[in-house]
Formats: sequence, structure tokens, C-alpha cells
Amino acid sequence: MIGASDARIIRSHVLPHLVAPMIVYSTLTVASFVLLEAGLSFLGLGIKFDASWGNLLSAAPEYYTTRPLLMLWPGLAVLLTTLAFNLLGDGLRDAFDPRSSN
Repeated sequence: MIGASDARIIRSHVLPHLVAPMIVYSTLTVASFVLLEAGLSFLGLGIKFDASWGNLLSAAPEYYTTRPLLMLWPGLAVLLTTLAFNLLGDGLRDAFDPRSSN
């Protein structure tokens, strides 16, 4: 790499190794933000929107004897959303990993 410009060294050696960690971190952050919003809304500290998963989960225990599935669907939605973002991050990390043998 003697004689190569700094931009070429960064583009060819540094950036390929930074893409995978940045993508994985961003997808894990989105999943944690979903959980944070649902948790704060469940506690009554989040957004004042009736269709928030946390608000739906906090209102569901009033109806658990007559409609027990009201607790199941928002919980499954939060679970599947966070699982999807985590799996997306893992898949993108494997796709962009410069050390993987294709």
C-alpha cells in the first residue's frame, strides 16, 4: 500500500471491516428501541397513543377473564418484531462479513 492515498486505504481496508458491526449494532438498537417504547408505554410514561403495544398490554389485564387473547397479541407482536430485527442484523452481518469465504 505504499503510495496509495489515505482515501483508498480507508476504502479498501477500514470500511469493509466497519460495515458489519455498524449494521448489527443499528438493528440491535432498533430492537431495543421497540422494547423501550413498549416498556415505557406499559408504565404510562411513553407516547399517548392508544394503539401502542405497551398501552395495549397495560390495558389488557382488565379484560383477562373475558378476553384473554388481548394480552397475547401485543406481546407476540413485540416479541416477533424484536426477533425479526435481531435476525435481520445477523443475516446482514453474515452477508457483509469480509472474512467469510464465498
